[in-house]
Amino acid sequence: MVTDQNSRPPLPPFTSETASQKVRLAEDAWNTREPERVALAYSVDSAWRNRAEFLSGREEIVRFLSRKWDRELDYRLIKELWAFGGAHIAVRFAYEWRDDSGHWFRSYGNENWEFEENGLMVRRLASINDLPIEESDRKYHWPLGRRPNEHLGLSELGL
Repeated sequence: MVTDQNSRPPLPPFTSETASQKVRLAEDAWNTREPERVALAYSVDSAWRNRAEFLSGREEIVRFLSRKWDRELDYRLIKELWAFGGAHIAVRFAYEWRDDSGHWFRSYGNENWEFEENGLMVRRLASINDLPIEESDRKYHWPLGRRPNEHLGLSELGL
C-alpha cells in the first residue's frame, strides 16, 4: 500500500466496498465547496471534461471549482456508485443549487473516473444536465457541508 503524502486511499484495484468509500469521500469533499481541498484528490496533471469544458491540472481545477461555486449557491451533492473495475469507477450524481436570482436547479449527471496506483484521480469525464425546479421540489435539506449519514441517497430518493 502506498503511504506517502501523495497517496489518496482507498487505492485501486477497487472492490465494491473500497469503490463505495471512494465515492463517499469524493461527495464529502465536494460538499465542502473548498476548491483547493477538492483538487488534492486529483493528480497534478489530471485531465477533466466537465460538460463541454476541458481542463488540465490542479490549477485549472481550482479555478474551475471557484467559478462553479461562486455561481452555484447553496450547493448540495449526492453521489452514488454505478460500476467499478480495476482503477476505474463510474458514478451517477445529482446536486441542488440556486443562482443569485433565487432560481433553484437540480443537476443530474454521470462521471467516469480513472485512478493512478496512489489513488489520485488522473481522469474525470462528466456529463451533466440542469433541471429548473421550484424551491418546494427540493429534496436536499441538510445544513451546508457533509450529507448526514441518515439522509437518503439517490436511489432511496427516487432520483
